[in-house]
Amino acid sequence: MRHLLPALVLALVVPWAPVVVTSGAPAEARSASKIQSDLTGWTGEELADGRTAGTVVRRGRVFLKSPTTTTRIDGTTYDVGRWVSRWKRPGFAFTELVASWEAKTPGDSLVEVEVRGRDASGRKSSWDSLGRWSYGDKYFARTSLGSQDDDLARVATDTWRTASAAGLERWRLRVSLLRRTGASTKPPSLGHVAATTSRRPSSSPSTSKPGKVARAGGAVLDVPRYSQMVHEGHYPQWGNGGEAWCSPTSVSMVLGYYDALPKEKDYAWVPDGHTAPWVDHGARMTYDHGYDGTGNWSFNVAYAARLVGRADVSRLPDLRAVERLVADGVPVIISIAFGSGELSGAPISSSNGHLLVVVGFTASGDVVVNDPAADSPAGVRRTYDRAQLERAWLDASTGTAYVLRD
Repeated sequence: MRHLLPALVLALVVPWAPVVVTSGAPAEARSASKIQSDLTGWTGEELADGRTAGTVVRRGRVFLKSPTTTTRIDGTTYDVGRWVSRWKRPGFAFTELVASWEAKTPGDSLVEVEVRGRDASGRKSSWDSLGRWSYGDKYFARTSLGSQDDDLARVATDTWRTASAAGLERWRLRVSLLRRTGASTKPPSLGHVAATTSRRPSSSPSTSKPGKVARAGGAVLDVPRYSQMVHEGHYPQWGNGGEAWCSPTSVSMVLGYYDALPKEKDYAWVPDGHTAPWVDHGARMTYDHGYDGTGNWSFNVAYAARLVGRADVSRLPDLRAVERLVADGVPVIISIAFGSGELSGAPISSSNGHLLVVVGFTASGDVVVNDPAADSPAGVRRTYDRAQLERAWLDASTGTAYVLRD
């Protein structure tokens, strides 16, 4: 399970409005009760919009070409090239930011994603690292870098949080592409990078009435069912399975839905007899050695993006936004937390951080999920009360969702 520690692109900006208007209520009250969020990114040829140094944009990807500097990490020297985005302004003073990316890291190479912000007075923050990442772990142990608590913001594992409640007005990303000095393997490359900015309402986020899927009579997507609990005791070096693997198990279910699970040769290292060995593989490929867990939001979508085509961490305002995605055939992974008695029918009594897959809605608007915390695959499919689940989601993670598209 993902402890809530300090932490598609359907268009470049999310197509759902961050504030839902309710007739009859004053505008200030309406906006005060809804999460404000914005997802902005660059994909393919759009990456040419950024500034390059030691890199080149070719065939819709940023490649390391002529490194401009070197750096040492854990005793290894790497050649470095960079891509830097333009400044972006979401239209509200944001207080949190989470990044997403799709990258290839052949051989002894990796990428590092950093963020910088600017407040209303024009003052700029330092560049703060949101993680050093490689797809595999043969050469480099992917890692977040701790709190980096300074100037205008701090890093909380995968989430950049502003130091002041006033928030920041603008942001930009910097992606460094690194390859071990002297290596002759193919260079690392970047195909997509994005950031979701958000601001919580002044009061507890309001819950929603049934939306598009419910009004159509309900629908459930045919997402395969995997249990994290059947992996209890697997690989202590990557979280020990069981309750620690909700995120990679949820990601694996959505990859299975898209027929995009890793190839059999990729998880051939898992011994015979392990149920759903691709889940063990997913846990290894998402493990954050700095955070010491598999729940890093950005690392999970970076793993998924290599397999499914597009994956982003988003912040959605309510379950009506999730219904619109489900109506388009897109299952949504959400991050929740709840206390005893707060989520009726859950396979666990409480959690301070858990992920599951929303796979559909009933005609009354209740939520059909694949909850990986069930003891076996047979118990994974459940139906939760809409208001209970929405509260556990919006309050706990400001509507955090993994949105994967093929």
